[in-house]
Amino acid sequence: MALGAKHWPHRSAGRFGWELLVIGVAAFGIAFLLRTFLFQPFLVHGASMEPTFADGEYLLIDEISYSFRSPERGEVVVFRFPQNESQFFIKRIIGLPGETVQIRNGVLWIVNSFSPAGMRLTESYSRSPDSSGETTITLGDGEYFVLGDNRAVSYDSRRWGPVPRRDIVGRVWVRAWPVNRARVFSAPAYRP
Repeated sequence: MALGAKHWPHRSAGRFGWELLVIGVAAFGIAFLLRTFLFQPFLVHGASMEPTFADGEYLLIDEISYSFRSPERGEVVVFRFPQNESQFFIKRIIGLPGETVQIRNGVLWIVNSFSPAGMRLTESYSRSPDSSGETTITLGDGEYFVLGDNRAVSYDSRRWGPVPRRDIVGRVWVRAWPVNRARVFSAPAYRP
């Protein structure tokens, strides 16, 4: 039995080019929809979230979750800075709508219907867990109190007040770069 050359179906160059164009447009459309409505890239600038995030790290922001649920305490969010909405900040949610956030003698307390006497917030992720100064702020509907993990250098709700819900773009979902620090994020569990 002799082996013969295998013949591939003949395609015209025009048809092949058209198929490549359709595939390219579809891929671009899918990438655009994912980038616009589901996940947004974000580059960390500064040291306010150290040691959790370092300057120059590349994050993916989940923009869809908050369409179905409210932000939770401990989640790291990207939001439009309330005093200049062209700037984006990254901070951790500490206080939720309707709560009172107190910093007394450098210790962070949350007062709400579950803990009317106040719950001391124990934070394992923070470089400087105790917060400087004295602050008491009661949050209204749709307002969140945010802090950086590196409290000594963070410019946050202690200085400019709460973040309105409408300014929150999304929560940090994945650290994609550098690869050796890649990780998926969720809200931490707080101990009373």
